[in-house]
This record gives sequence, C-alpha cells and structure tokens, in this order.
Amino acid sequence: MQNFLRRKVTGPGKATITDPFPEPHQRARGADTDLAPAGLARCPAGHPDAPPPQDARREPGEVWREAEEFIRLHHSEEPRASQASCASCAAGGAEPARRLAQVREEIEETGTYRHTPEELAFGARVAWRNSNRCIGRLYWRSLQVRDRRHVADAAGIVRESAEHLRLAGNTGRIRPLITVFAPDEPARSGPRIWNEQLIRYAGYPGAAGAGPGSGGTAEAEADAGAGAGSGSAEAAAEDRPVHGDPRNAGLTALALRLGWPGGPGSPFDVLPLLVEGRDEPLDWFELPPDAVLEVELEHPEADGWAEFGLRWHAVPAIANMCLEVGGVCYPAAPFNGWYMGTEIGARDLADTDRYDLLPRIADRLGLDTTSARSLWKDRALVELNRAVLHSFDRDGVTMADHHTESLRFLSHLERERSRGRKAGADWSWIVPPMSGAATPVFHRSYDPTERRPAYVHHPEARARSRGEELV
Repeated sequence: MQNFLRRKVTGPGKATITDPFPEPHQRARGADTDLAPAGLARCPAGHPDAPPPQDARREPGEVWREAEEFIRLHHSEEPRASQASCASCAAGGAEPARRLAQVREEIEETGTYRHTPEELAFGARVAWRNSNRCIGRLYWRSLQVRDRRHVADAAGIVRESAEHLRLAGNTGRIRPLITVFAPDEPARSGPRIWNEQLIRYAGYPGAAGAGPGSGGTAEAEADAGAGAGSGSAEAAAEDRPVHGDPRNAGLTALALRLGWPGGPGSPFDVLPLLVEGRDEPLDWFELPPDAVLEVELEHPEADGWAEFGLRWHAVPAIANMCLEVGGVCYPAAPFNGWYMGTEIGARDLADTDRYDLLPRIADRLGLDTTSARSLWKDRALVELNRAVLHSFDRDGVTMADHHTESLRFLSHLERERSRGRKAGADWSWIVPPMSGAATPVFHRSYDPTERRPAYVHHPEARARSRGEELV
C-alpha cells in the first residue's frame, strides 16, 4: 500500500516531503489563527482542547429517547441480526428488553452508549434509505460499512480515508461504502473532516482569466469567447477570479494558510484533506495518487475536446455530513454511492459559479450564442453530459444516467410501500437538473418528512467546507 505524501513548510518558499506521516506540524494559536469549530446543539463540536460548552451537550433523556426508538426499529426490521445484541429476545418480534436495559444503564452512567457492529451497519444503511435528497436509494442495503470507531487521530483518519477511496473505487466498479470514525462524546468532540468530499479540486484565488483548458492565461480565455456576441456567452468570457473550482476557493485559501504549497496549478488539482483529530489542531494531508481515481473527459464524436483538459474524480465520497444514529453523532463518516452523470455534466462543470463551461463548449461546437432563443445553452449542456457518460463508460467506471436512475427511484418507492414503510423525498433534489420533465420523477409530489437515522448537514460543517474561521 502506498504511503501518504505530506508536505511540511520548513521556511519561506521552501517545502520538504516526508513519507510516511511525520509528527503534525504546529501552527500558532491566537485569535487570528484559531480555527476550531464552535459547538453544535445537536452534535456537540467544541474546541479540540476543551469539552463542548454546557448548553451544547445533549441531555441523557434526549439520547435515551432516540436510542430506544432506534433499538426498537432495528429489532423490528432485523430481528435475527439484533439477536447478537439481545440474547433474551425470541425470534418473532419480542421486545429487545435486555439490549434496551443495557443501553439505558450505559447512558445513565456515561451520557452516551456504544452501538454494536450490527446496529452501526443497520443505522448507516437506514440513514441512506432516509436521505430525502438522494435519488439512488434503491441499493441502500448494499452499503458496506467499515467500522473505524477506534480511529480519532488525523493521521489515522486520512490513512483510512485513502483506503476507503481505494476500496470504493474498486478499479472502476464503484462500491457504496461508508467509513465511520470516532463519535462525539459528552465530554469531548469527535474528529472532523473539513472537506466537503474526500476528493475536491482546488480553487486558486486571484488568477484572472484562468479556466479549464486555458493554461491559466487571460489570452486563452479571451480567445475562447471571441465571436460569442452579446449576452451570457460574452459575460462568461470576462476574467474569472478563481482558477479551478470556485466552490472550493475558501478551503483552498485555508489550506494555503496552513502551509500547503499548492498543486501543479491545473484546473483540477486535488485538494489536501483538512482534518481536525480529536484533541488535535486542524492539519492538512495530501492523498496518495493511487487513492484518486479520475476519468479524462472526451466527446464521443466532436473533435478538439482534448484542449479543454477535462477530467473528474470517480468516487463522490461525502465527508462533512454527520451520521446520526439513535442519539449518537458520528461527525466524521465519509460515505459514497456512485455518480449520476448530471451531477458532473449539468452542475459541477456547467454551473456559472463552478467551471462555467457552456460558453466554451458552445463555441467549440459552432453554436449561435448571440441569442438565448437559439437554445445554445441547452445544446451545449446535452453534449457536455454525453461526454461525461461516454468517458465513464469508456473507462469502465460505474455511472448512472438520469433517466435510468429516475425509474429506479420509483422502484425504490414502490418497494418501500410494499414493506409498509414511508419514503420521503425532496422534489427539488430528486428531479434531475437536466431534462427534468422528461423523467417520471417530475410528475408527482413527495412526502418531505425527514426521518432518523440520518445524514445531517450542519451549518458549522458547511462553514468549515468553505474554509471559514469558526470561533
């Protein structure tokens, strides 16, 4: 297994590479450098050197209520699996009295409790089943769970996160996978990964005119917009303030302040992981190259796409959502399914506040961009999404298309209904961002009720992913 590469600043303009992990380098602690997150009422997240504030701690009664609800749910849906936790429960639906008594006693003594491996796996899978914004829940039972609750240090978290990416990538046959690290506890916080996903691309500030395929020069961007006429295409040709992915500009700036020297300077430089281990300061670690599976993007027919230099990573591993199971919060629990093509082709690469590629693609295709009524954006969007699907198929990397996944989602709803369970959904997320009305998920309404267990996006986690300093 390849070791991690870790860059460590040793002086002005100098960096050395140490391999494997060195001792974490220290940063100055003061009002302007303390980046520890503030506490959360639901998932306490205090200063790494102190317990969460008293008003942020969850009361044992609240933990017990959620724990009881979860233990009963586990027993009712998987009575055989729950036997490992409840030796006194007879098959056929008897209440898991012994396990409930164990949990209650542990909560009364410590303020929390520890899930059995069976409970943890069930909770993680049901949290996926309950994800109202996810269209790909048909396969929720296939989620593989890596129990790493004994890992709380930053170096260990990054090492296991890299192994997560290798296992999930699986040479292209993407596996749904979650790795669960140490939970929050009443007296101290668990570890946290600041990155939104395990793999994200840097957004370097102050690189005017830089963009995919531009070589980082204003001249290349101007050439791409030549002849575009007026309107949105001309506006898109203006100098861009960020080179790479603007979504990650804040986190990139934070990584640079912490000592990361930056990548090669391409529009697709992989960001280091920024991790706050338990009782450790925030630190940065580069992922080893063999953990990052990427696909170079090309169009199946159109020429000249190579000059764009497009690529995207294959494993969409969400890293900053909190897994909440039965009153226990796991703030570091990266998980992934596989991509649906429109996530990359209609959002990541096409959104005007992301890579904003539609004007360049329209120019390459020779489309009339002088008027929105020519539907040049729509045509460019379709061709960009064709390129994404074609390239993943070419490399044998798992990817769903929005038409097939919409049908699968309806199958999921029907399967849940047949089992007597309610399935919630957020219409604005379930309907694909391209050709929505041409998919069957568009023409219906959904129950938006959020259920537990769940993957929860806390405001403080969103702020951390933007590189914001929290006090």
